[in-house]
Amino acid sequence: MQTTFKLLSVTAIFLVPQYILADVPNSPNVLIIMADDCTYNDLPLYGGVNAKTPHIERLASGGLVFDQAYLCEAMCQPCRSELFTGKYPVANGSAYNHSSSRTGVRSLPHYLKPHGYRVGISGKIHVKPQSVFPFEMVDGFEKSCVKNPTKLHSLDGIKEFMSRDSDSPFCLVVALVEPHVPWVMGDASAYPPKKLTLPENIADTPETRTCFSNYLAEITYMDSQVGEILGVLDASGKREETLVLFTSEQGSQFPGNKWTNWNTGVHTALVASWPETVKPGRTDALVQYADIVPTILALNGESEPAIQQKCDGVSFLPSLLEGAPSQRKYVYGLHNNYPEGPPYPIRSISDGTYHLVLNLTPQNSYVEKHLMGMSQREQIERKYWSTWMRDCWQDDRTYHLINRFTTRPAVALYNSAADPYELKNLAGQPEHEKTMKVLQSALQAWMQLQGDPGAAMDTREVYEAAKKGQHQFPG
Repeated sequence: MQTTFKLLSVTAIFLVPQYILADVPNSPNVLIIMADDCTYNDLPLYGGVNAKTPHIERLASGGLVFDQAYLCEAMCQPCRSELFTGKYPVANGSAYNHSSSRTGVRSLPHYLKPHGYRVGISGKIHVKPQSVFPFEMVDGFEKSCVKNPTKLHSLDGIKEFMSRDSDSPFCLVVALVEPHVPWVMGDASAYPPKKLTLPENIADTPETRTCFSNYLAEITYMDSQVGEILGVLDASGKREETLVLFTSEQGSQFPGNKWTNWNTGVHTALVASWPETVKPGRTDALVQYADIVPTILALNGESEPAIQQKCDGVSFLPSLLEGAPSQRKYVYGLHNNYPEGPPYPIRSISDGTYHLVLNLTPQNSYVEKHLMGMSQREQIERKYWSTWMRDCWQDDRTYHLINRFTTRPAVALYNSAADPYELKNLAGQPEHEKTMKVLQSALQAWMQLQGDPGAAMDTREVYEAAKKGQHQFPG
C-alpha cells in the first residue's frame, strides 16, 4: 500500500511546461521574510479587523496572495525545518520543538549552491544541526525570540549581502522575531483594548484585551521591519530580478492557535511578489511550506522528477507564474506535544475546504505549559489564561473555549472555508461521512509513507533521542 501510494502521488504531479519558464529570468534572487507566531487571519490581508500592516498590504497589492497556504506543524522549529528542507517533519527529523533534523538531510544551502547561489539567513535561526542547515549567518536582526526587549535591528548586514556580488544570485531568509512573545515592541497605545474586536476563538476578559493590544502592536512593529527590508532590496536595484516571499509562520500563542492543528495554527499567510513576472491577485491554490524549496528549484530549471527525489513537497510554480490550479490535493498536519507539555499527538489533513483532525489520545487533557503560564515570568506576560479560568463559571462562551482547548474528541471534521475558527465539529453527521472516509484514508496513507507511527512518536524517550539526533523512526 505504501509503495502504491507513493507511485500514485508522483505520477499525479504535473510536469512544469517548459513554456512557463521561457520568459522568466534565470536564477532569480529569492528573499524570504518570515514573521514569528502571527495568526494569518489577524492580518488585514486575510480579514483581520484590528492590525495595521501597510507595508505587507503594499507588498500584497503588487503580488500574488495565497489564500490556502499551510505548514505541517504549528511550532517554530518544525515548520522552519519543513520550509528549509522541503521535507515534512517526520522525514526531516524535526517533529518536535527544540529537536534536531536527521544527519544527512539537505536544505536550501545544499540545493541552491550548485546553481551558483549565496544562501544566507538573518535573525532567528532555530534549526539544527548546522551540517543540515549551513546558511551563511548575516548580522543585523535579533536571533532570540524571547528577549525583552528585542534588540534594535541594523540593515547593514542584509544590505551588504544583497549587493556583494552582482554576478551571483542570492537567497536570503530574514526571520523576524515579532510578534512572538513577549509582546513588548511597538506602540500598544495605537490599539486601545476596549475598542478591539477579538477573534471568535479567544475569550473576552480585560486582561486578554490588554495582551491582544500588545500583540497587535508587535504585528505593526513587524510590518515596519518588512517595509525597511523591502526598502533595502529596492535600493539595491535588484527588485525586478528578485522573488519576494512573505509568510506569517504559525498562529499566535493565544489558546487555539500555535501548538494546535486547528486552522488558526497551521494556516499561514503567504505572499509572492516579483514585478513583471508574477501577476498580482489572489489564488486558492493549495500549498504547504514543504513546497517552497521545490518551487525555487523548479525556477532554476530542475525537473519535477528530480525534485521529487529530494523533497516531499510539490512545486507550485505553475500557480505562481500562470495561475494554474494547485498541483497538490491535500495538505497535512502533525503535532507532537512533548516537550511543550505532556504528550498529546495529533494528525490532520485538509483539502482546502474540509479539515479532518485526529486527536490520537483523546482520553487525555491537553496541556501547553507556556500558554497556561506555568512559570512566574509567563504568568506576568500571559496572564489571560488564568482570567479565562476565573470567569468560566459565569460565562458560557469562555467555558466552551476552555473545554474546546483542553478536552478534544478523537475525530473532528471542520468546514474551514465556512468556519475558519473551526468552532463547529461536523464529525458524525451522515452527510459528511463520505468526506471523512476519503480524508481519513488519505491521511493514513501519508502517515505510512512518512514512516509515522502516530502516538508512539510523542513520548519523552523518543523526544530526548531525537533531540540528540538519534531518531527512532525511519522517516
